Amino acid sequence: MLDIFLQTLPFFAVIALGYGAGRTGFFTQEATAFLTKFVFYFALSAMLFRFAANLPLSEVWNGRLVGAYLWGTAFVYGIATIVALLRKQGMRRTAIEAQCAVIGNTGFLGVPMLVLLLGEQAIGPVMLALAVDLVVFSSLIVILMSIANEGRFDLSIFKTIGLGLLKNPMVVSMVLGLSWSATGAALPTPVNAFVTLLGDAATPGALFAIGASLAGKSTERLEVALWLSFCKLILHPAFVAIAAIFLFPLDPYSAGVIIAAAALPVAGNVYMLAQHFNVAPQRVSAAILVSTAISIVTVSLVIGWVSGFQSP
Repeated sequence: MLDIFLQTLPFFAVIALGYGAGRTGFFTQEATAFLTKFVFYFALSAMLFRFAANLPLSEVWNGRLVGAYLWGTAFVYGIATIVALLRKQGMRRTAIEAQCAVIGNTGFLGVPMLVLLLGEQAIGPVMLALAVDLVVFSSLIVILMSIANEGRFDLSIFKTIGLGLLKNPMVVSMVLGLSWSATGAALPTPVNAFVTLLGDAATPGALFAIGASLAGKSTERLEVALWLSFCKLILHPAFVAIAAIFLFPLDPYSAGVIIAAAALPVAGNVYMLAQHFNVAPQRVSAAILVSTAISIVTVSLVIGWVSGFQSP
């Protein structure tokens, strides 16, 4: 377990470095925004495209894996929703809290860390988990916010959702990569070298950007942040594990990957959603900050546990 902690420590050390740079003002909020944009639209997209393009389609789709991750995520989403409604938070705040409880930093933290620690075979399961987050739960919050704002359900919301997915570089890069993979042709050497070079910037860039963005986060409503962190770091991987082991039995390796993916801290894009809809941004900010700090220990423990699962 100590060995796993020492392997994950450099990832969190880069996050801490970014946090220090942001906290001292050496890295401004404007600089953080531009770094995040570079990682999101270029470096991470190049990494996802390369992984997808070099991955046989037979190793990507796994209906049981999607079922397990979706069931475990939906179960925790339901728990967070019920608790928020019992606290009389209203639909808008309830939707935001439920999103915090299940949407992890799979893109910026999970892809580079899990692929490095668990092997490149992890990219297929990680991409499916990321797809469930983006397609199902990112769409769900848009639908719920639309109902809360308009007081009714309008089918035109699906046009907004569709356009949003088409504009998401992670979705586009995965689709383009898998489309290339479907041809059965290898990436031309210059293209592969290009996306490898650009994609290699994703890991340090994303981790530093996470830390720098945390520098502007506050710990308002700490008790709520702790509850949402418990949902994300403990309940989410626990229920995904139950689903992956008992309800939708997966091979040990794939189960381990999605359990580790579920253990990641609250994603920064939930804060962007909170700002966009003007719903409890400080509450989300606190959940991101607290869950990321605690995850230094919890993520190491989960990865240490699942790394003992049988490799493919």
